[in-house]
Amino acid sequence: MSGNQFKTFALMAAIIALFMLIGGVIGGKGGMLMALIFGGAMNFFAYWYSADMVLRMYNAQEVGPHNAPDLYQMVAELASRAQLPMPKVYVINQDQPNAFATGRNPENAAVAFTTGIMRVLNYSELRGVAAHELSHVNHRDILISTVSATVAGAISAIANMAMWFGVRDEEGHRNWLAGLLIGIFAPLAAAVIQMAISRSREYLADEGAANLTNEPLALAGALQKIEGIVRGTYMPPAEEHPATAQMMIINPLSGEGRDNLFSTHPSTANRIMRLEDMAKRMGQLR
Repeated sequence: MSGNQFKTFALMAAIIALFMLIGGVIGGKGGMLMALIFGGAMNFFAYWYSADMVLRMYNAQEVGPHNAPDLYQMVAELASRAQLPMPKVYVINQDQPNAFATGRNPENAAVAFTTGIMRVLNYSELRGVAAHELSHVNHRDILISTVSATVAGAISAIANMAMWFGVRDEEGHRNWLAGLLIGIFAPLAAAVIQMAISRSREYLADEGAANLTNEPLALAGALQKIEGIVRGTYMPPAEEHPATAQMMIINPLSGEGRDNLFSTHPSTANRIMRLEDMAKRMGQLR
């Protein structure tokens, strides 16, 4: 298990432990079960249908070997190297350079690229981005994101119950202050852990892409180019649907702060530094 995989495992354990703690304090086993059912119901639909919904939000157009031969062949070659089923390939008519993967499993996956990213990156850099997105597919990151969102949603649900109805002590008295504190801080803690899980998956996808292409510096160059353009290039669908930002290779939202607890992505500088370290280990950089 790599360091990034262990970090994801530890964070998932932390958010589940937080859920059990808060649920136990407020409603015992019954309260935890109700909250988990509620959170699961909220995310079940998203897990099964989010791919089509997101692609429609971005007006993504499916392409194939006849109308986008270079892009399609690139994805096909990488999918074959990764021993993955061929995903559907989409193009989004947006100037901002970005890309994302979606789909509940490798058999139902899709990768999407903006026209902007295809315009500003060279072949090796775009190949690194495609490998990054296929690594998300290979690692089942949509499933992991759904599980973490389910538990975080359940924590928020039971925290709201605590805020409105208080917490009973062993003698059956309501403690309104404890309920208020749980209602405020429990969802905050869950959000921090959920964002940390998202950041750890980005590092893992970068690592997977570098190993798949054997060109970590190509992905590093792509990230540097994208970072230099994305903050000054508005992407309306992302601004209208900010919950989709975590799917992108770099956060597409204008004014998005970096290197903070609530960031869905690691800082690009840190990602590039890790890729350069990989290149050194591969003997590609001194």
